[in-house]
Amino acid sequence: MTEEPIEDFAALFEASIQAKHHEKGQIIEGKIVAIGPEVAFVDVGGKGEATIDIKELKDAEGNLDVAVGDRIQAMVVSTTGGLTLSRKLARGAATERQIEDAFHAGLPVEGKVEKAVKGGYEVRIGRQRAFCPISQIDNVRADPSTHEGRIYEFRIIDHKEGGRNLVVSRRALLEEEQRAGAAEIRRSIVAGAVMTGRVTSVREFGAFVDLGSGVQGLLHVSEMGWSRVSDAMQFVKPGEEISVKVLRVDDDNQKISLGLKQLTADPWSRAQEAYKIGDVCAGRVTRITEFGAFVELEPGLEALAHASTFAPTGRPEGWRGLVASEDAGSFEILSIDIERKRIGVALVPEGSAARGKASSQSGIVPGARLTGKVERHEKFGVFVFLAPGRTGVIPLDETGFAKGADIARSFPIGADVEVIVLEVDPSGRRIRLSAKAVVEAQEARELREYAARESAATPAEGFGSLADKLRGALKMREK
Repeated sequence: MTEEPIEDFAALFEASIQAKHHEKGQIIEGKIVAIGPEVAFVDVGGKGEATIDIKELKDAEGNLDVAVGDRIQAMVVSTTGGLTLSRKLARGAATERQIEDAFHAGLPVEGKVEKAVKGGYEVRIGRQRAFCPISQIDNVRADPSTHEGRIYEFRIIDHKEGGRNLVVSRRALLEEEQRAGAAEIRRSIVAGAVMTGRVTSVREFGAFVDLGSGVQGLLHVSEMGWSRVSDAMQFVKPGEEISVKVLRVDDDNQKISLGLKQLTADPWSRAQEAYKIGDVCAGRVTRITEFGAFVELEPGLEALAHASTFAPTGRPEGWRGLVASEDAGSFEILSIDIERKRIGVALVPEGSAARGKASSQSGIVPGARLTGKVERHEKFGVFVFLAPGRTGVIPLDETGFAKGADIARSFPIGADVEVIVLEVDPSGRRIRLSAKAVVEAQEARELREYAARESAATPAEGFGSLADKLRGALKMREK
């Protein structure tokens, strides 16, 4: 009955002794044991417990930056009625000893920027003056007068002559906060995330976007729009707030790739429904290459008019003279490959077709009489361009000329030639033509017309007499 009160008294006495060992201005370390709405309780050892204002444990955004069980360093600011701690020194209450302790402990101190001086600012901390270099007042450049009269937190980076020569930095604290915030931001940056950021700079190759706390990602010019982008400034401006999609995160190299076009639908996703083979659509030539012309059918959707789809001109690469960059015109859809994102088109000569279904190829059937352009010569015949993607061949025995004749002279490349379609294979790719058949058809028509005229003029004459006259007429035509 008598031992327990004695032990309780001894424990209380020991705790009171331990508490008295702490003095104002002393830097101590403790562990947070509880967090209340206004204060947190810190175990400082020796059965002693201290309190610290909850505001001292919050970051710039007002969020707690510690948890129960964390160890912190703080300064004793009061021993009256128990220990009171502070991780920040009040501007008016800081003594020379406290300032020195804050320097050694790396604790922030509060100071007032009194005026701008050569190379920096004069800062008042308690009863002492300190100097803050202009490079240490902020992490961005601003008008020097912007900071005059402001109260900031500083870190003492130099303490000489017993505190008479103090150098402080606000930037050091800002960068610490930025790094802490950056770590939190980086945890939320994952591929596929959509984030809001601010454009910090725009270059030829793209734009840098601040996603928060100085964490920047690169929005490459190729990821700004579905169409070809030549100038990044057309899409973003410095200081502009934009939404972007995280494409890739390279933790090893601290690189973040962003996209803007991914927030809108890919025009290729609806190309299969919007375009059909045979359609004639409006387009704009975006660039010319050695193998053809690229044509924009709509923003982000380009087609290729291959060099082979242009009618021969008789000159090397003469097709280049038929089209120029930025030209607008009508183009027929020849092929569509959605998986490879490729559309083949051909320029439709002005006035030959309106927007809708093209009929340039539907007439290539056996017996049709067409006009094409000589494309090239081979040992076995003459190739004739009939329509984009449709080339037929006139075998030598269908040219109408004897074996050994100068076919190249008779059929110059780029010249118009009238032919009759003899045969078309099921695929529509192999087309057999005849120029001789055109001549024969012409002769047959002329004979029919002649016979009709002679019959009307001499109805009493016999068939033999009429036949003789037809043969005579043909002989005269040949001469």
